[in-house]
Amino acid sequence: MHQYKIFLRYLAEMSGAFFFYALILIISIRVGRHMPDGPGRTLVLVSPMVPFLLMIWVIARQFKRMDEYLRLQTLENIVIAAGITAGWTFTYGFLENAGFPLLSMFTVWTVMGAAWAVVALIRRVAGR
Repeated sequence: MHQYKIFLRYLAEMSGAFFFYALILIISIRVGRHMPDGPGRTLVLVSPMVPFLLMIWVIARQFKRMDEYLRLQTLENIVIAAGITAGWTFTYGFLENAGFPLLSMFTVWTVMGAAWAVVALIRRVAGR
């Protein structure tokens, strides 16, 4: 039960940080698009990284609150997801040489996040 309360706290903190990120992202895109090129525009367009850093802080706090078993299981899931992502990006690099379209760097995080979620789900269902 204690770990469930810890998870609920994490969920609340991450939801708040993500909402802040989404808000700043929307504002930065709407404002930044209409600004002339230059350092000001660059700062506005990169401003969502401030709440992103808040999300990293929330994740680090959650890792400190986890027990050793959950921490190890989470890190193993991340390592497997990183391996899947590395294999996919490496393979896709060759496919780009074959004429496939160039993908945004945002795609890498999407693959990593999806792989992490799928690995965690499979391991949970399998009882590992």
